[in-house]
Amino acid sequence: MTITNSETAPLFSTWIGAMRPRTLTMALAPVLVGAALAWLVAGKTHLAATLVAMLSAGCIQIATNLFNDAKDFERGGDGPDRLGPVRAAASGLLEPAAIKRAAVGAFALAACGGVYLIAVGGWPILLLGLASIVSGWAYTGGPWPISYSPFGEIFVIAFFGLAAVCGTYWLCAGELALAPVLAGCAVGLFAAGVLMVNNFRDAAADARVGRRTLAIVAGPVRARWLFAAMMLAPFALLAPLAGAAPPNHMVVALGALPLAAMQARRLFVERPGPGLNGLLAQTAQTQALFSVLLCLGAVF
Repeated sequence: MTITNSETAPLFSTWIGAMRPRTLTMALAPVLVGAALAWLVAGKTHLAATLVAMLSAGCIQIATNLFNDAKDFERGGDGPDRLGPVRAAASGLLEPAAIKRAAVGAFALAACGGVYLIAVGGWPILLLGLASIVSGWAYTGGPWPISYSPFGEIFVIAFFGLAAVCGTYWLCAGELALAPVLAGCAVGLFAAGVLMVNNFRDAAADARVGRRTLAIVAGPVRARWLFAAMMLAPFALLAPLAGAAPPNHMVVALGALPLAAMQARRLFVERPGPGLNGLLAQTAQTQALFSVLLCLGAVF
C-alpha cells in the first residue's frame, strides 16, 4: 500500500499529538533549574550532560504519555465521555500495539542518553535513571498503575521536580545541596498541579473505570484547594531557596505569581469539562515561566 502526502501529514500530526507536546516543558524546565543552581551554588556547569539530560527526560515523558494513551484505552479509561483532547488509541487513529512499540523506543532512546549520563554522574544517576524508566512504565502499566491511585501527584513531584533538579545538579556539580532540593519541590508542585487539573477534569470518567485519583478521593472542594496550594506554595519556597544559595536574584520568579493566582482561582469557578483543557496547558506554562525566571535570577 502506498501512503500519499495527504495521508502522511495527518499521521504525523497524530503521533505528535499522542506525545502531548504542550506539557513537555514539565520534563525540560527542572533540568534547566538544576543546571542554573549548580552554576550559582557550586560554580560548576556541564553543558553536554545538561543537554543529554534534557533529551533523556523528554524521551521518558514522551514514552510515559504514549504508554498512557495505549493502556488507558485498553483499560477502558478513554471512553466517549472523555473531556480531554483526543487520544490516538481511543479514537482509532493509531493501533495500541504501535503506540506501545513507540513508547518502548522512546524509553530506549532515554536509556541511550543515560549511558553517557552514568559515565558522568556514576551509580546515583544509574539508580535515578532506572527508577525514572520503571516509574514511567508503572504510571499506567502493571497490576497497580500509579495513575489509578491517589499517589500520582506525589510521583510527579518526585520525578518532575526533585529527581530532575537534583539529578541535573549532581551531574554538573558532583554533589548535592539544599538549594536544588527546595527548587525541586517548587518546580514539582507546579507539575503536580498540571496532573490535578487533568484528574479534576476527568473525575467522572475516571471513577467509572475504577480509578481512585487524588481528585476523586479528595472530592471537588478539597481538590480545588489542593490545586491552589500546589500553585502558590512554590512562591513560599523562594525565600528559603534564595537563602540557601550565594547572593542571587531568584525572587524575580515572583513574576509568575499573578498567573499562578489567576489559575488557582479559575479552578474554583470553572466547571469540570473541556474548558479545563486550557487551564491544564496554562498551568504547565506557569511552571515554565517560574523556572525560566528562577534560572535568570540564579545566573545573572
